[in-house]
Amino acid sequence: MRGRGAPPLAPPVPVGRPTKLGGVPGAPGRDPEVPLQSPPDPTSATDGRPPIRTDLEALRGAFGFGVAGNFAGHLEQAGEAADFVGVDASAGAPKGIFPFYVPGGDTFLGTFPLSTEATAPPVQDEPANLQLEPEVGVLLRVVYAGDGTVEALEPFALGAFNDCSIRRPGATKISEKKNWGPASKGVAPELFAVEDLDPQGATGELRLASFLRRDGATHAYGVDSPVPGYSYYGAQLVDWMVDRLAHQQGGDGTPLEPVGELLRAARPELVLVGIGATRYTEYGETTFLREGDVSFVVVYAGSITTPEEILAAVSADDTSGLRAASVLRQVVGG
Repeated sequence: MRGRGAPPLAPPVPVGRPTKLGGVPGAPGRDPEVPLQSPPDPTSATDGRPPIRTDLEALRGAFGFGVAGNFAGHLEQAGEAADFVGVDASAGAPKGIFPFYVPGGDTFLGTFPLSTEATAPPVQDEPANLQLEPEVGVLLRVVYAGDGTVEALEPFALGAFNDCSIRRPGATKISEKKNWGPASKGVAPELFAVEDLDPQGATGELRLASFLRRDGATHAYGVDSPVPGYSYYGAQLVDWMVDRLAHQQGGDGTPLEPVGELLRAARPELVLVGIGATRYTEYGETTFLREGDVSFVVVYAGSITTPEEILAAVSADDTSGLRAASVLRQVVGG
């Protein structure tokens, strides 16, 4: 997908339907009577539609939250399972949602954390135990009910996302491990255009892989996994997120927060959601990031590109030739 002249970030609409994009922060001006159309791209994994370019300025107005415990075994590997002992969640369901960016917020969550090319360690005296968290990131439009609550979330793009975490023993909320300043999160420069997350549809063929290049060697960091392998995916995940925005509470004794209240106060038109990290390889579970490392998160179409091709491209540090892939490459420290 990289370097293919993708259209800029904006919620796509069906051909023939007029659209107004004036309310999307940073979106370029368009005649509101002209439908958003793009020529077919034969390498796209999403029904022939070309990819969407990520516009970081547009995303400054998008609320950011993540899904905790949506891939079996990840919380245990990250040493966070004990944090959720008191959280009431259905068997097999994710544990909850957490904020990582609140546009206009007056706490640390108000700092814009996204980068398409770098991971910046926090400024502190002791070593920062940072781990890559390879995820699928989904951009969704927010539909509000008359009373200001979230009525629906409508996905329109997805791709590679790094929910990079700092391991802070004693942190009382998940969010305290997620946003320590600029470039503490990563999103791919190009995303797949989608209309839904139906595992039987176009996104059903997607896979998620991640790697770390250190001292010239390439290591698999997360287990290469099918995207529909998330515990919750598709309409089930979207409906669950809407429910959590309406009902999740915070308070002492829980790592969760009332994310819905924060979102309603900001009232964004878009949200960026990291829907959960995969299991780590042994290398990923035991290796923290350090200055000069290069991390890769890749969401790719398994029917078009093989795991061997992904590994070869990452090992050569040249992913420009990959077809039907959303690639996030970040240099640690710069």
